[in-house]
Amino acid sequence: MSHRQVLEALSGLLLGMFVSMIANTVVSTSMPTIVHDINGTQSDYTWVITAALLATTVSTPIWGKLADLMNRKLLMQLSLIIFVASSAIAGFSTSPEMLITMRVFQGLGGGGMAALSQIIMADIISPRDRGKYMGLFGAVMAVGTVGGPLLGGVIADHMGGFTPDGMGWRWNFFVSVPFAIAALILLQKTLHLPKLEKRKVSIDYIGIVLLGSGVSLLLIWVSMAGSSKTSSFAWASPQTAWMTSVAAVLLIAFVFVELKVKEPLIDMHLFQNRTFTLSVVASISVGLAMFGSSVYLSQYMIMARGATATMAGIMTIPMMAGLLVISTVVGGAITRTGKWKSYVVIGSVLLTGSLFALGTIHYDTNYWLVAIYMFIMGAGVGMVMQNLVLVVQNAVNPREMGVASSAVTFFRSLGGTIGVSWLGAMLANKIPSLLGDKEWELKSAMGELAKTDPSALAAFTKEYQSGQLPTPASMPEIIRPIFEWVYGDGIAHVFLLAAPLAIVTLVAVIFLPNLPLSNQTRTERAESEKEAALAAATVVADAGAEQQVLEGTQAEPAPSGAGDTTTGGRHGQRD
Repeated sequence: MSHRQVLEALSGLLLGMFVSMIANTVVSTSMPTIVHDINGTQSDYTWVITAALLATTVSTPIWGKLADLMNRKLLMQLSLIIFVASSAIAGFSTSPEMLITMRVFQGLGGGGMAALSQIIMADIISPRDRGKYMGLFGAVMAVGTVGGPLLGGVIADHMGGFTPDGMGWRWNFFVSVPFAIAALILLQKTLHLPKLEKRKVSIDYIGIVLLGSGVSLLLIWVSMAGSSKTSSFAWASPQTAWMTSVAAVLLIAFVFVELKVKEPLIDMHLFQNRTFTLSVVASISVGLAMFGSSVYLSQYMIMARGATATMAGIMTIPMMAGLLVISTVVGGAITRTGKWKSYVVIGSVLLTGSLFALGTIHYDTNYWLVAIYMFIMGAGVGMVMQNLVLVVQNAVNPREMGVASSAVTFFRSLGGTIGVSWLGAMLANKIPSLLGDKEWELKSAMGELAKTDPSALAAFTKEYQSGQLPTPASMPEIIRPIFEWVYGDGIAHVFLLAAPLAIVTLVAVIFLPNLPLSNQTRTERAESEKEAALAAATVVADAGAEQQVLEGTQAEPAPSGAGDTTTGGRHGQRD
């Protein structure tokens, strides 16, 4: 494909990705407000995030497998429809349960868009050339990830007059619908992919059930266990024993099924490829560290620094800026030089260092210092995350590219889902402990408030005792600093827990084989390998035919009177 044809083909894909980005990021800064308004708790806040990640995690390998068997363009359009329809319905949520359910469907569609966008790129752009097109994806991601939270904050703060209940955040879920319609039309008109080789489709339904059940049960356990008043049971309890045991049995059964089934959801033989295995390890740990900690940045801005939803969007821009700027620059450098490993290693070092740095912040830490830490974190993620998919696509058989690409995305999402659930549980357990440290100050402040503003004390006490996720910005001024201190130190604790996990990423990428990047697209590689296999078969066939001729010649009876001299003459002529 020419440069112009590639740009035309990418236009619908880019708009589809923009829809996905804007629909996700536009609600990120207002999520604490949303959960508060629908009477949710800290546990609900974690599950609102986890539900989408869980569905994305489970569905990603399914979409990837379907991409190897069916029309990838149709699958992309279907995933976009599921994603946006569920986003629109989520805007009518009146309870945490309804919102969590719609977030599950968002995750199903998002899993398809995440996996298919990488696979489709491999169809039309070679690994070596992909870097120069990352600027386009960087621009789209810049608008989506930087503009989304800012737009979401403005909508949440100023669109209340356009909804009957005054909750302006509802429009955050509706804003992506017109973009989605445009993306569907553009995808239909501009995206023309090479036809897949026709083969019998076989869906691994048993694998889907085992994987979904095992991962879901594991994450439900992580979310519900703990020692706080919001936990359903203790870490060491009968519930923990049976949930982890059943999850382990289901996941082990999944591995055995995948080894036997004709069309596996995740081909276990891929783990014989060193590049694939190390990329999976790195993806799990980068998902744990990156998703599990960055999710709580907006909560830190709102809960610990008293920011509005709009300001939280502005205050988290440095992390997105680091991700977008550095990923675009590094992508161009990889295209020019063909060298990728040094960037991935440096990115892992930056990610690890930034998480340790964010583990030292407090509610009153200078914002510019926090911004520098966020920028470094974004830069590290930008240098690692997409390049792990790139090196795997470069190292595996073209026929397995869909499964391999989605597997890396799956394990990254799995790491992120476990990270959000686990770190959310750690935060939910840490908050009561930190509040206990401030118990005397809180009682003293409430005593003062009882004298000056009894009605404000009554409103605060009612919300506090209900277990709802509090919003310090709306608290009485005398009580607010206590909760800001608690959430500041609690969220810093989350970053500190995530930091060692990033070290695993660093170790894994150090040992990645430094393979040169191919100059061929997926289709071109498949054709080249088919031609090479055909040529090899022809050589083998010719060699076999020659061997048969030689054996037939040697088997001929010697003419009368011929002796060793004649035989020697024949050998001499043949040589």
